[in-house]
Amino acid sequence: MRLADILKNKGSVVYTVDPDATVDQAIEELVRHNVGALVVCQRDLEHGEKPCGIITERDILRFVARKDRSPSDTKVSEVMTKNVFTCDPSRLVEEAMDIMTQLRIRHLPVISEGKLVGIVSIGDLVKAELDRLEMENKFMRRYIHS
Repeated sequence: MRLADILKNKGSVVYTVDPDATVDQAIEELVRHNVGALVVCQRDLEHGEKPCGIITERDILRFVARKDRSPSDTKVSEVMTKNVFTCDPSRLVEEAMDIMTQLRIRHLPVISEGKLVGIVSIGDLVKAELDRLEMENKFMRRYIHS
């Protein structure tokens, strides 16, 4: 199974935030959409949204733990993870899981031809693998009983 297959089932909606938004605004978006990460995008009228980072619950927790600045006075660009690893939709789920495990990340933006086309979480990948194993198990039981 490929990431494109997961995006077909899950949908390709990606919640984004501007790098100049405040951390408070990012928190509101995370809560509103019940997600663990927002892709940080520069918005360009000609080229659309261009990912420049990601802000996750972990990034915000690290920021809050420092206790040196207010979330309402701090820009997302100061807190976000700037070096974002992305994947092509043709990647296999197993490859994406390996990447996420090695990098210790939980969200992976999916980019096709330079455009943001989706995002997958470790939960999405685990669910896809469990569904695959369940189907395999059913086929094996049918085979054994026939």
